[in-house]
Amino acid sequence: MKNKYFQIYREIADDIRSGIYPANTKLPSEHDLMKDFNTSRETIRKALTLLSQNGFIQKIQGKGSIVLDAKKIDFPISGLISFKELAVNMGKEHRTIVEVLELIKPDQNIQRHLNVTGKDKVWEVYRVREIDGERIILDKDYLNHSFVSNLTKETCENSIYEYIEHELGLTISFAKKEISVVEPTEEDRRLLDLDGFTNIVIVKNFVYFDDASLFQYTESRHRPDKFKFVDFARRNVHH
Repeated sequence: MKNKYFQIYREIADDIRSGIYPANTKLPSEHDLMKDFNTSRETIRKALTLLSQNGFIQKIQGKGSIVLDAKKIDFPISGLISFKELAVNMGKEHRTIVEVLELIKPDQNIQRHLNVTGKDKVWEVYRVREIDGERIILDKDYLNHSFVSNLTKETCENSIYEYIEHELGLTISFAKKEISVVEPTEEDRRLLDLDGFTNIVIVKNFVYFDDASLFQYTESRHRPDKFKFVDFARRNVHH
């Protein structure tokens, strides 16, 4: 299984989030993790590298991996996390309402963003995210039909990422993100509980598989008071 290290990464990350490995304690050694997960040192090292890149651990020479405080990571702009995973991690009441699900001919804007032509077919999915009874996020997803040929309302209500990873067996690898603040459109006002807010935060996501093919373009529109910009930055100095 080529993505074993990613599964191990997610498992340890979940354990850190849930406090099984508390902040400022040490993770088990590479050797112990190899035994626990019944895998090679290389696989464990890959998982640890990913944990380190995403701000879960700090590797300290001679001391092993120290757990960082992951509770603070609220809305990880730098991470790739589905709404479902996020809501479950935050332990909040959540609901996804599918407003639009159709196969469309992409307009020029979407063609440009998704790197497709007018002949290609694209899924257009609009989902309103409700947290603790308030509609605070509108996700407008566009997915390349040639990668994801079948999408149902149930899949969209649950998690598209879960479907892509578990059912289609594809590996979602990385995303480029752009963030901007704009005035809400009529559609935003209709679909979200904007309570007189005069701006909305847009996160544009360009999401790629591990073979670097772009399969999804998302516009995530957030009510500003519920949006917290959290990023974990590592400085990579090349000597």
